Amino acid sequence: MTSTALPPLANDRFLRACLRLPTDCTPVWLMRQAGRYLPEYKATRMKAGNSFMGLATNPEYATEVTIQPLDRYALDAAILFSDILTVPDAMGLGLSFGAGEGPKFAHPIKDEADVAKLAVPDMDKLRYVFDAVASIRRALGSGREQRVPLIGFSGSPWTLACYMVEGGGSDDYRLVKTLMYRRPDLMHRILEVNADAVAAYLNAQIEAGAQAVMVFDSWGGVLADGAFQRFSLAYTERVLRQLKREHEGFRIPHIVFTKGGGLWLEAIAATGCDVVGIDWTVNLGSARARVGNKVAIQGNLDPNVLFAEPEQVRAEVARTLESFGALRPGAGHVFNLGHGISQHTPPDNVSVLVDAVHELSRRQRVAQG
Repeated sequence: MTSTALPPLANDRFLRACLRLPTDCTPVWLMRQAGRYLPEYKATRMKAGNSFMGLATNPEYATEVTIQPLDRYALDAAILFSDILTVPDAMGLGLSFGAGEGPKFAHPIKDEADVAKLAVPDMDKLRYVFDAVASIRRALGSGREQRVPLIGFSGSPWTLACYMVEGGGSDDYRLVKTLMYRRPDLMHRILEVNADAVAAYLNAQIEAGAQAVMVFDSWGGVLADGAFQRFSLAYTERVLRQLKREHEGFRIPHIVFTKGGGLWLEAIAATGCDVVGIDWTVNLGSARARVGNKVAIQGNLDPNVLFAEPEQVRAEVARTLESFGALRPGAGHVFNLGHGISQHTPPDNVSVLVDAVHELSRRQRVAQG
């Protein structure tokens, strides 16, 4: 039987909520909480030559930007600063970020020969990530002095495959879906390698100090019903089956977030994860009713709410908390955005959001007795 033992931390709300244990208030962290909306992030990026990869591959800089939002806001978790495409880069696909552009691969997968060359990479090629994890853990403090837990992450096998075949981002996913429908055997081979690589990568992050891990299935929602189960969910499940559930005697929660995955909420909850992340298109109360007490739920404020006036932000936070419904033992809610924070977000509004989550959820608990 898997333990529910948690590490001694100054603030363990996030880990407790992941395991559906009681909390004094609802924990909150934000996807992309370390990023371009913060002036201090921009300053550190300039020190790294205004290069995203210069930040991500330097453990000192990665630590600095991971900690920045915690110094500004009362967040309940830190998340490793890195990129979801580090794994295919380690496979030799040649990742780069042009100025003002998204990620590009110099050697995308085009044919059967490219697929045949794919293999789980040597994790030493990703040593900079694991060094960053260890460095961030040191910066957060140790034992009961540790400020908040650290989340590690990876892209899902399907999401990685999208970038690997398309060569970068895509509006229509034409290349990856063409391969999927014409040569499903090749697509399954890519996904098998990706799943085993992601599992090894996340386990190495856990060994380096990550106290929870998250799989970002960012593009699962672009698939048709049926295709999602075969080409995305099955391989996320393959990752989860291989992941450490405990490390050094402490429980490691597993989170799965599928953007656009509301249709398949019950199936995602049945994968063995501890937490299902949902986007803003899914009502929290409805999600709770559908998954029961199987998993905790993470989400799900629309990131664009943060462009409203402060009182409107507070009102939307209240609406989100209320939509989750009355708390009961084992309910489990981690407040988050329904996707990553926009680079144009006013930083002061993030403070409004974080403080409102804590204040209003405390009141909610008092009112419920």
